[in-house]
Amino acid sequence: MNNEKRYAQVIEKLRAVGLRPTRQRIALAGLLFDGTDKHVCAEDLHRDVINAASPVSLATVYNTLHQFTEVGLLREIVISAGRSYFDTNVSDHHHFYFEKDGGLEDINADEVVVAQLPIPPKGQKISRVDVVVRVCED
Repeated sequence: MNNEKRYAQVIEKLRAVGLRPTRQRIALAGLLFDGTDKHVCAEDLHRDVINAASPVSLATVYNTLHQFTEVGLLREIVISAGRSYFDTNVSDHHHFYFEKDGGLEDINADEVVVAQLPIPPKGQKISRVDVVVRVCED
């Protein structure tokens, strides 16, 4: 697909969720939404956008990732305090987390069975269940 068509699709994707297609959002969305599912952290995306000759600050990358998450374009997977990934696959699914190299791999939702969930606090409802299965080498 040529760049012009791809960026037109990115701009439409941003507008469809009510985000103004700024230069920075277009640059980041172009890297994130290229047709393949991916798990990215802010630092890696920042490196990629700099390598693509689009000067965007790390703070802008963080802000944009959180904006994209708020409007449903991404899912945030929190691994630990200060360690989050952003997933372009927003469908219902879970993850393997590879402790040695920090990689994530999708697990189909139907491969994980949660037998029972607790009753949420009064006035609250469960919005979704995220399972992260941590794996290490034998």
